[in-house]
Amino acid sequence: MRVQQLILKNRADIDAALAPLAAMSPDLVLVFGACPYFATPGLSAALRRQLPGAVIAGCSTAGEIAGKRVHDDSCVITAIRFAHTTVAIADAIICDMADSHDAGERLAQALPQDGLTAVFMLGTGVAINGSALIAGLQANLPPGVTVSGGLAADGGAFLQTWTLGPRGAADNTIVAVGLYGERIRLGYGSHAGWEAFGPARKVTRCVDNVLYGLDGARALDIYKLYLGDHARDLPASGLLFPFEMLTAAHEKSNVFRTILAVDEEQGSLTLAGDILADGYLRLMHSSTNRLIDGAETAARSVAPHADAQGDQLALLVSCVGRKLVMGDRAEEEVEAVADLLGGAPCIAGFYSNGEIGIAQPSGACQLHNQTMTVTVLSEA
Repeated sequence: MRVQQLILKNRADIDAALAPLAAMSPDLVLVFGACPYFATPGLSAALRRQLPGAVIAGCSTAGEIAGKRVHDDSCVITAIRFAHTTVAIADAIICDMADSHDAGERLAQALPQDGLTAVFMLGTGVAINGSALIAGLQANLPPGVTVSGGLAADGGAFLQTWTLGPRGAADNTIVAVGLYGERIRLGYGSHAGWEAFGPARKVTRCVDNVLYGLDGARALDIYKLYLGDHARDLPASGLLFPFEMLTAAHEKSNVFRTILAVDEEQGSLTLAGDILADGYLRLMHSSTNRLIDGAETAARSVAPHADAQGDQLALLVSCVGRKLVMGDRAEEEVEAVADLLGGAPCIAGFYSNGEIGIAQPSGACQLHNQTMTVTVLSEA
């Protein structure tokens, strides 16, 4: 396995910039960039011209990760050539949020399943129920196939995001990359680093990912009560105050939910994924140091593979909300992960509207919010 990476700082003469990647004849190319790179056909067309034999997948971001750095308004392109692993790609159009589960089903059915080991999925970051999407996907995959990835972002605007796949760049498409073979090695880690404040509140009314009631009152009213002056900046300020889901027995789920939208008339909050209808929600906040500690915990869960032949790749997907809290120090969480991984893997990734990773200790593939997720892949 060989990995090579480049960082575009502008959209001029992309063909020439891609020449070093074309020379290695990659099997898979991952593209994470700012929205303008996807809003016009130039990047997609250049990738097709220069890398005609590669599977190409990517998405728009709220910040691009390469090595130990976090970039803005750039495009990070990572090319992988496998020695023993084959790659396939599928996509599906998602009509609206209510179509999320069915879109996941269609995506899985479009992906060849014989020999499938793992899936890396990229979804749109608005008008989507991420947990329903994953449920639909997993229900139609062979047992034991793991899923990781993330939801596209647009710098925290939550207006229009992009994915890149077989149809080129689109704002209504989800993309899945399938990895096939017995010699692919994958390791996963995820952790948040948020701290609770206030009591756990009983979910008294919700429909899928729309929360209407907490403790018998309107959910939006309860939420605003805790946010104080931050409430006037909703829904954007909701990125700073996610919910942690608790079970009916008040047990931690280690799953967080970000607020995507508010409805003043209904008094409701639209969250990024489904809510436990019989559970509790607890408001969370954090600091830069806690979030960096969380990123380190995620990295400790996965180590570079000792039996790897050739290069290794670490894919980091972190939440736009974490980036907003950390501000100019966001790069420190990437540095912390890179240091713990020991310099063995090439690092690529992005800041997202939702992270897809393995929940600990259950081992289930879930939608996360406000979490650093790490996927390390190599070949034995």
